[in-house]
Amino acid sequence: MTIRPLVILPDPLLRQVSKPVERVDDDLRKFADDMLETMYDAPGIGLAAIQVGEPLRMLVLDVSEKDEPKNPQVFINPEIVSRSDEPNVHEEGCLSIPDYYAEVERPARVTVKYIDLEGKERLVEADGILATCLQHEIDHLNGVLFIDYLSKLKRDMVVRKFKKLAKDRQPARMVG
Repeated sequence: MTIRPLVILPDPLLRQVSKPVERVDDDLRKFADDMLETMYDAPGIGLAAIQVGEPLRMLVLDVSEKDEPKNPQVFINPEIVSRSDEPNVHEEGCLSIPDYYAEVERPARVTVKYIDLEGKERLVEADGILATCLQHEIDHLNGVLFIDYLSKLKRDMVVRKFKKLAKDRQPARMVG
């Protein structure tokens, strides 16, 4: 398994809409293992393929508590088929927007249709942190970030901060 580099804001790749996975094979399963390894190393509870530079409609997550055994899950071509009207607010963070957290309101429950690593179609009804995490990661597949749910002022502040950090990380050019 390989830990892959994370794509960090303001990289425009994060705004790209991911393409459906065409087939489930050993290469895709290895990629899923790499994604899980990367997510655990970060550490995080969810990761979309686009966050490691692959514009594929696939995500991994593990919302188990620290004192529970790991429960890695892989969702291929996930699609939200229903949402509850009842809202829920969770503090969210993102591996692609390190060390920034904000409260985001989303539907409290969702039903998600997806394909598993065996190529079988599945349906999961999720609430709580699982529902929040699934919605957050599926948003990534659509080029949407959790900061898009914030006020324009807060969002612009975050984007400016990360643009400055990215500029500061670039080596200076030699003149002459």
